[in-house]
Amino acid sequence: MTSTAIVNKVWNFCNILKDDGVSYGDYLEQLTYLLFLKMADEYSRPPYKRDTKVPTGFDWQSLRGKSGAELESHYVILLDELGKKTGMLGDIFVKAQNKISDPAKLHKLIQLIDGESWVLLGADVKGDIYEGLLQKNAEDTKSGAGQYFTPRPLIQAMVECVRPQPEHTIADPACGTGGFFLAAYDHLTKQHKLNKDQLRFLKYETFHGWEIVTSTARLCLMNLFLHNVGDMDHEADIIRDDSLRSTPTKKFDHVLTNPPFGKKSSVTVTNEDGEEKREALTYNRQDFWATTSNKQLNFVQHICSMLKPGGTAAVVLPDNVLFEGGAGETVRKQLLRTTELHTILRLPTGLFYAQGVKANVLFFENKPGAKTPWTKEVWIYDYRTNIKHTLKTDPLRYEDLADFIACYNPADRHKRKETWSAKTPEGRWRKYTYDEIMARDKASLDIFWLKDESLEDSANLPEPGVLAAEIVQDLEAALKEFRAIAEDLGA
Repeated sequence: MTSTAIVNKVWNFCNILKDDGVSYGDYLEQLTYLLFLKMADEYSRPPYKRDTKVPTGFDWQSLRGKSGAELESHYVILLDELGKKTGMLGDIFVKAQNKISDPAKLHKLIQLIDGESWVLLGADVKGDIYEGLLQKNAEDTKSGAGQYFTPRPLIQAMVECVRPQPEHTIADPACGTGGFFLAAYDHLTKQHKLNKDQLRFLKYETFHGWEIVTSTARLCLMNLFLHNVGDMDHEADIIRDDSLRSTPTKKFDHVLTNPPFGKKSSVTVTNEDGEEKREALTYNRQDFWATTSNKQLNFVQHICSMLKPGGTAAVVLPDNVLFEGGAGETVRKQLLRTTELHTILRLPTGLFYAQGVKANVLFFENKPGAKTPWTKEVWIYDYRTNIKHTLKTDPLRYEDLADFIACYNPADRHKRKETWSAKTPEGRWRKYTYDEIMARDKASLDIFWLKDESLEDSANLPEPGVLAAEIVQDLEAALKEFRAIAEDLGA
């Protein structure tokens, strides 16, 4: 069967389980547990005969021979037992719970997975299957899973511009389900003929991630494992923790990331009456330029502290990072001085599952200390003005960013040519000098120059349905901002 057919086969069963109240995310978690056990069972047999660390009696075979209430009770015990193990086995099953209350449907799911020989499938096929399931899970907007899923064409374009090299380390301080790692893995294997040592480095030492949500970290580990990153003896370096909490102990060659949306870092606290509420969270770190509860500004500072001298970063960030005053101004000025912030890609709305997000990709290179600012000029590509995308009817494609990649010129970014001039004011690629930026109010990087055609001529207005969707996105984004203000005021 093709990977698409297997995805549809496995995913269609979820529609049956939804009637029992099993969400897409819960279903994907159960698939992860069972798929891992099935593959471990296959690896334990000839010709592999590997010690998978899965104890007898809590393995795949122990599930195959049971049904009804016996299967349900054994499955609960199995999940608890495997969650106590160390290594990748424990990381996959940590805090695992059975979310399928009907033993007959659990039995059916086990049969479904048992019907395929997963180890024999190539890493590309297994990876495509799991990525397909993650994509479908992200499309379930009610679950909020989309916040951990960055559009793959955007990730591919970012990796294409950064061009990671063999035996370079790659980090993501908010790795979600591992999309940036997999795109970098594909780039390295397709663009380079790797020798044995380089392949081993790629498999075990290249990728380093942090994910604060346990269930998402589990999906990331499984996603990497199915793509041939790490194995049952050497799990990928994915840490279940808030990466912002402490100064990095290790520096990396590249950081590729899309930190979570939402301006405020917050934590849930319980008062004397037992009531829970969210409080703004600040990180008092010596290596930060400014102390703030703004999550994105903290991630910018954190990423700078993660990079080796000469290390490069590509980071998805919302508009407020470009223009906000106070800590925002401090962070921007320090970023311009201490790194070479050379490129900004302005993105349109309609790309992310979080509604109404206006985001950008910032590309910069870390530099050693110097008396003069490292940033000499910032190149900006406006892929927002007069660009419309929707998640379902007109999603972003890699080809849509081909012109940006060509303008970026990954082969030699120091040889660039503007497409904008007084004679060609519609050009989307333009540079601004350090002095021009510092002369702007609060050193704002929120720069645009193209005319919005919808404001010029009512005939160019979007279709009513598209316009209504944009209004909904803007209102939802505004509501989030007002809720954050209300929480700060104690409302």
